[in-house]
Amino acid sequence: MGIHILGAPGAGVSTLGRALARELDYRFLDTDDFHWFTDDALPYRRRRNPEHRRQLLGEALARDNRWVLSGALCGWGDVFIPQFQAAVHLWLPASVRLARIEERETARYGAERIGPGGDLHLVFEKFCTWAADYDNPEATHLRSKNQEQAWLEALSCPALRLEKEMPVAALAELSLDFLRQHQVV
Repeated sequence: MGIHILGAPGAGVSTLGRALARELDYRFLDTDDFHWFTDDALPYRRRRNPEHRRQLLGEALARDNRWVLSGALCGWGDVFIPQFQAAVHLWLPASVRLARIEERETARYGAERIGPGGDLHLVFEKFCTWAADYDNPEATHLRSKNQEQAWLEALSCPALRLEKEMPVAALAELSLDFLRQHQVV
């Protein structure tokens, strides 16, 4: 059984997941590691098929009964819902998220690679466009605020929504208080 952290791209989902896992001494897992072929030279280009994702994630979750899983599962990972003891959803305005994404990707890959003419420029631009569309109420893809809010409402476990920019330590403390209140940890 574990804790699921999800939310808007660039809102700090993975960062909060790592912080909670560290604080609780739980195993940290990120859905990107199951969704994408992560060992490619050019990342985020090849997706695993949903069955392969479920197989790999199921094996990883079975290795430890104390875990924090960050990232999106809507649709392809619904089978894991019964394993959630609690969920935390993060959201921030698109302008804040896009600035964070640019900073993160620049630090990770370098300005030359994500900038015009760089080998990751098109991937980066496509990701930013998709991340900005997360808040669009007309969005039809599974990874939108409306879709994730509906998915969150359907969970049987307690769920916390955090929609304010604050240091990761403060987010972690709010999350831990919520988890303690609901006797999850």
